[in-house]
Amino acid sequence: MKICIFGAGAVGGVMAGWLLKAGHDVSVVARGANLTAIREHGLRIRTLATGKIAAFKVRAESNPQELGPQDCVIVTVKAQSLPEAARAMPALAGPGTTVVTAMNGVPWWFFDRLRFGEGKLRLESLDPDELLSRAMPTERIVGCVIHLAASTPEPGLVSHNMGSKLILGEPGGRNTARTQAIAGALGDAGFDCTQSGFIEKDFWVKLLGNVSFNPVSALTLATADKLIADPDIKDYMVTIMREVLAIGRAVGVDADIDPEARIDMARHLGRFKTSMLQDMEAGKPLEIDGLLTGTLEVARKAGVAAPFTHSLSGLIRLRAAATGQYR
Repeated sequence: MKICIFGAGAVGGVMAGWLLKAGHDVSVVARGANLTAIREHGLRIRTLATGKIAAFKVRAESNPQELGPQDCVIVTVKAQSLPEAARAMPALAGPGTTVVTAMNGVPWWFFDRLRFGEGKLRLESLDPDELLSRAMPTERIVGCVIHLAASTPEPGLVSHNMGSKLILGEPGGRNTARTQAIAGALGDAGFDCTQSGFIEKDFWVKLLGNVSFNPVSALTLATADKLIADPDIKDYMVTIMREVLAIGRAVGVDADIDPEARIDMARHLGRFKTSMLQDMEAGKPLEIDGLLTGTLEVARKAGVAAPFTHSLSGLIRLRAAATGQYR
């Protein structure tokens, strides 16, 4: 397949390298020091367990028009960078192009195939001018929930820390040949790839951890194991998870997982820094809207009170604004 990874960061870098190794025609859209490093030294992927580094020669461009139409575009940027991906899509998308949204948080297309709202509701906080939905219409979308840990220690170098699980599915659960093709390619590349009959639920299961662990870790500068070990912090995160569970159930998306079991999923990963903590330490913009603002908009539309989640959103917004990491 001809595949473009839009955003050659941690997760995108792992995807690009493994798909290249499997023989696919892969390119990446990157920028700045990351682009320069990939062009000069290749895309380097370090396996944390062994310390070994593999370098992959991949075509890297900052201008998507240089790459042309793709069979598949895998969008791995965070929510605040999605408008950039949308503006690039006309250059990358042909008539049959699949767009895979490999992201955390609530996707902008979340309501499009749900019974709740009968397809008439939109997440204005995530797509206020409908730029995303016009450039990446729902009929092209395959959602991807990521269960792997990776980081970018330096430009052009990705550290694959643990995990390889990806869950794929089309909005509304009617998976077609496009999902099967992408799942096959990712599976052949070495990912533990499964197809979901209700990808919105899988996003919501991941969201329970993202809405709680990410902002709390950024506020406290603590790794996940320390958050879990502190009884007061753990109880606080469980309370937020219960609110998020209630929000999902109100719109027909039941994550069907006990918060303690969701905590155990993170406990199993041991000492790790959440993506928001990594961004906080690196001075990068924080993914607040995709994780918290979108979730709270769903809550408002469903008429569900979420006071702890709401206050956490305010705290992390103010903290990030103070260092220029949220606008």
